[in-house]
Amino acid sequence: MEQLVQFFQWTVEFVKWGGYPGVFVLMTLESTFIPIPSELVMPQVGYLAATGHMNFWVGLLMCTTGSVLGALINYFIAIKMGRPLMLKYGKYFLCPPHKFEKMEKFFIAHGEVSTFTGRLILGVRHFISFPAGLARMHLGKFCFYTAFGAGIWGAILEVIGFLVGDKPELIKQYAHQAAALAALACIAIVVIYIVVHKRRKTAAAAAAAQSQPPKN
Repeated sequence: MEQLVQFFQWTVEFVKWGGYPGVFVLMTLESTFIPIPSELVMPQVGYLAATGHMNFWVGLLMCTTGSVLGALINYFIAIKMGRPLMLKYGKYFLCPPHKFEKMEKFFIAHGEVSTFTGRLILGVRHFISFPAGLARMHLGKFCFYTAFGAGIWGAILEVIGFLVGDKPELIKQYAHQAAALAALACIAIVVIYIVVHKRRKTAAAAAAAQSQPPKN
C-alpha cells in the first residue's frame, strides 16, 4: 500500500509539473501501443482540478486530443505496414487472405461501433486503431468515434479523481469498477447494435422484394 501511495504522489507531481502539455503527451503515448494506462493519468488531472491546480475541461480536452493523435499514429502505421504484412504472413497467425478480407469488410461496415466501444475496454483501447487502419476506415468517422469513446472514458477517470482526491487505493478500486461497468455497457451497446442492424437489413430486404414487379 505504501508503494501505491508513493506512486500516486509521483504521478500527481508529474502531471502537475508537466501541466496540460504533459497530459497531452502521456495520453498520446497511452493511445499508442506504449503501455501507459490512462488510469495513472486522468484521475490525477481530476484531483488537481479539485485542488485548483488544473481546469477540469481543459484537462479533458488534452486527454481527448492526445488520445486521438495516438490512435492516428497506430492507424497510419497499420495503413503503411500492416496490410502487406497481413497478406503475406497472416496465414501463419490464423488469418489467411480470405479471413483478412472478411475482417476488412466487417470493419468497413461496422467500424463506428467497434471503434467507440473499443476505446472503453481495457486492453483493447490501445490496439483498436490497427484494424481500423487495416480496413482503411473513413478517417473522419475514425477520429470522431475515437474522440467520443476516449472523451467519455477520460471524463469518468477524471471525475473519480475529482471526487476521491488523494486516496490511491480508492482510485484504483473505483477505476476497476468503472472499467467493469464500461465493459458491460459495451456488450449492451453491441447487442443493441446487432439487433437494430439485423432488423434494418430484414426491412430493407422486405422492401426490395415488394418493389420487384410480379412474375408472370
